[in-house]
Amino acid sequence: MGAECKYEVSQAAYVKLALHALKHPAAAVNGLLVGRLLDGADAAAVVSVADAVPLCHHPHHLPLLPTLELALTLVEDHFAAQGLAVVGYYHANARSGDAELPLVAKRVGDHIFRSFPRAAVLLLDNKKLEEAVKGKSREPVVQLYTRDSSKSWRQAGSDGSSQLTLKEPSTNMVLADHVTTKKWQQVVDFDDHFDDISKDWLNPGLLA
Repeated sequence: MGAECKYEVSQAAYVKLALHALKHPAAAVNGLLVGRLLDGADAAAVVSVADAVPLCHHPHHLPLLPTLELALTLVEDHFAAQGLAVVGYYHANARSGDAELPLVAKRVGDHIFRSFPRAAVLLLDNKKLEEAVKGKSREPVVQLYTRDSSKSWRQAGSDGSSQLTLKEPSTNMVLADHVTTKKWQQVVDFDDHFDDISKDWLNPGLLA
């Protein structure tokens, strides 16, 4: 399925997941991708990723299914009114040189795949992120993974095709601007929310 589908990531979703990783540079972080499937009559289907919801930065929380289930329920309930659903997952490894998709990302991806068969997993490239925040690159700082017919998660685009695009070409410039103003300090994930429920996991006003 993944080869027949393209994935378009909005500026809001992209910047938010990048800021989440920048807030916790020594930790693995993850989150949910929210969007919708756009079926084109004469073209490939497109998964439009509209937003990202930061989940965790505490290592012991990442694999916990109850935490994931609670987050999924809250996110699905909130975004359903907008016609959006959970369409994928993002992950950033703790070590800057680690470019391997970890088992926890595959497991969460499998879980989302059960309800959304076009699910995407985005793995953040820490080295590309460093270049982007310096204003030196317009390349996406995430790598797309999709699940193939053998139920394995495969890196997309290795055949030269471009399945992943940023909706706004200037997104990395906007990210760099937000880093300059230290917006990453304001990111709230579910770990933060569970520690202090006054902190809003929806991050209203973060990218204003």
